[in-house]
Amino acid sequence: MVFLVNFARVVFASLLDPIAVDFQVDEAALGAVATAAWLGSALPRVPTGYLLTKVPRHHVVIGSGGLLVGAAVFTSFSPTLPLVTLGAFLLGLSSGAYFIAANPLVSELFPEGVGRALGIHGTAAQLAAVVAPLLVVAVLLVGDWRLTFRLLAVAGVLATAGLYGTARRADLPDAGSEDRDLLGAARAQWRIVLTGVVVVGTVGFLWNGLFNFYVRYLSQVKGIPPETGNLVLTLLFAAGVPAFFVTGRLADRFPNVPLLLGVVGGFLGCVVLLTLTQGLLPIVALTVVMGYILHSLFPVADTYLLASLPDHHRASAYTAYSASMMIVQAGGSVTIGELVASGLAFDTVFLGLCAVVGTVLVALVALHVTGRLPAGRVPGEAEPSPPGETT
Repeated sequence: MVFLVNFARVVFASLLDPIAVDFQVDEAALGAVATAAWLGSALPRVPTGYLLTKVPRHHVVIGSGGLLVGAAVFTSFSPTLPLVTLGAFLLGLSSGAYFIAANPLVSELFPEGVGRALGIHGTAAQLAAVVAPLLVVAVLLVGDWRLTFRLLAVAGVLATAGLYGTARRADLPDAGSEDRDLLGAARAQWRIVLTGVVVVGTVGFLWNGLFNFYVRYLSQVKGIPPETGNLVLTLLFAAGVPAFFVTGRLADRFPNVPLLLGVVGGFLGCVVLLTLTQGLLPIVALTVVMGYILHSLFPVADTYLLASLPDHHRASAYTAYSASMMIVQAGGSVTIGELVASGLAFDTVFLGLCAVVGTVLVALVALHVTGRLPAGRVPGEAEPSPPGETT
């Protein structure tokens, strides 16, 4: 299921060119489509977090599968760009509801190896990003872009039915049974939640716009044909597969804050180098490095939060983080699209955003050095205890 919900929101990066040809629109309109998917992924997270205080996590996961199927069918038959944008938003809703319910569930199923479990879960999601450009190329050989969403709907039906059957037979954990106060959890854990939002939200803003326009950027700025650009985009996501698996394990063994800050610095360096690099082979090599570094951010950030938050706050505090972070990063595509449509060069926009995120990074490093940034749980230490309890 995680493969499909992530596929639904990343596939637009490969479909922007055929959608542009079909509807005859510019980067600003295309950026709005991509942003709709990520804004849709952001907005249901708080309502879903509240729902999780009332119903079991696996019920929400199964419901997200039903929403995915309906949204994919709707998008495949949308005759106008505004309706396609609405379809992208609905697909995003399914992913947002899924991740809010599934990530805490995964951490509770494997409490002794949160980073490893989240790394495996993230690897499955990342495989969708790897497959998306290749599948789009294959689909466009036999049909139009709408066929992508019809295939997604069929796969969604099968996955949802399979998950329902598995959940009925499984012995699921009740670690989050006391997590019943969404606002209380957010207030109690606000420092670590805010740290996660600042780190992942600002980096994600740049990343969201970068990968959604990567094929068009390579074509228009670097002279790489769109077909080849889709393959390079595949490498960008493929590099994230080992990143989720390997870095997820490292997050169980090393302090998470230095890892987070190191990843941010490495990614910014790669984006700056991208604007300076010419030639297919150097760009391919840099793409692989950039993809690995960026995707390392997600298992480290999730481990930082989910391993540090106590059972009685975990899902609710994670909801506050995830919803806020996604809203911040969702605007990346439409912002970059608008700036490019107004006449600014892609490289100018990317470098300007690097300067903004770099300023945030310097501030975070200063806070960490002075001990004012939440350190999270030290790898190997016991689960945080609820108030009034001892371990």
